[in-house]
Amino acid sequence: MLTIHSPRYSPNQVVSFIGGVGKVLCLQPTSGTWTYAIELEMGEVPEMGRLGGETTILLYETEIEGVMSS
Repeated sequence: MLTIHSPRYSPNQVVSFIGGVGKVLCLQPTSGTWTYAIELEMGEVPEMGRLGGETTILLYETEIEGVMSS
């Protein structure tokens, strides 16, 4: 039986990782660890406007470096 520890990060926390900073949207257990959907910070508004949100990426808990302070 595979056991999993409690998640290190929570939804709406701003976290850092190699390549950027983003906000945790949601998380789910995956193969003994946690996988997080991270919404990247929005960049400057382009000249033609913005159609929707920014990019969302999936990261394993080990790929997240830590929580950003406000």
